[in-house]
Amino acid sequence: MGFPEPGKLTAPDGRSDAALAFDGPVDRARTKMKTPFLAAVCLAAVIPSLPALADDAGGKTGLFNTRYCEILTLDREGLKVDATVYNTIGFNDCPTDAWNGITEKDTAKQLGVGRVELNGPRYWVLDGIKGSGISTTGKTITVNGIEMGERATLVASILQALGEHKLYKPTEVKRDTVFTYSAGKPVFELTDPDGNVYRMQSYAQILDKEETLDDLAGLGAKLKLPKGWTYTTRILDQDEQLVATGVAYVLQDDFLNSYQRK
Repeated sequence: MGFPEPGKLTAPDGRSDAALAFDGPVDRARTKMKTPFLAAVCLAAVIPSLPALADDAGGKTGLFNTRYCEILTLDREGLKVDATVYNTIGFNDCPTDAWNGITEKDTAKQLGVGRVELNGPRYWVLDGIKGSGISTTGKTITVNGIEMGERATLVASILQALGEHKLYKPTEVKRDTVFTYSAGKPVFELTDPDGNVYRMQSYAQILDKEETLDDLAGLGAKLKLPKGWTYTTRILDQDEQLVATGVAYVLQDDFLNSYQRK
């Protein structure tokens, strides 16, 4: 079974398109944001599976401010939507020319899926990632010369897939990961009115293609934070870990930067 026909859904900005049913990343060739449901999933996919690129503990280190990209595949099966996330972590730094040459239509045809969404480029603001189980399947794909590994999967009902994703609203992501943030490096955090803290894991050059690490210190002045939310940054005086055991809670800000709840 295919996806809903265009015109069945209407985004807040007036657009009607089947693509709006999914929380896919924004196409890098556009500046308008799609109405997402699965974006938090693809933004949360982590951990390289290549042993040659892993440290002795089976993870990846030295990631701070390194670039990566992701592809999300979507397939409708009756009233379910199967989503799979692939990214470049541990394989390459998502070469610009090759990434810009990827089209969603051609990639969906190559991979034999109903549709795909492109997410990137992004840059890590953590130093190390370690994963197991669902985060390290070992499956890879190559699209326009860019190799990627499978990082996460999700089966959602079509009603969930048709739901509107809201910025600053956490989404559950199934994964087993440990993020390491190193002493002497900055961290960037959102705090909600209930005191829950969400630490940035990556910043995006999707809506703001000029955003850099240096811009993050002043990001709070540009965010349209919900009432009672705050944005802060500080330098760590010791290493810290952010652990997800089975489930992570991930959200996005106005610029599609991605955060995980502590």
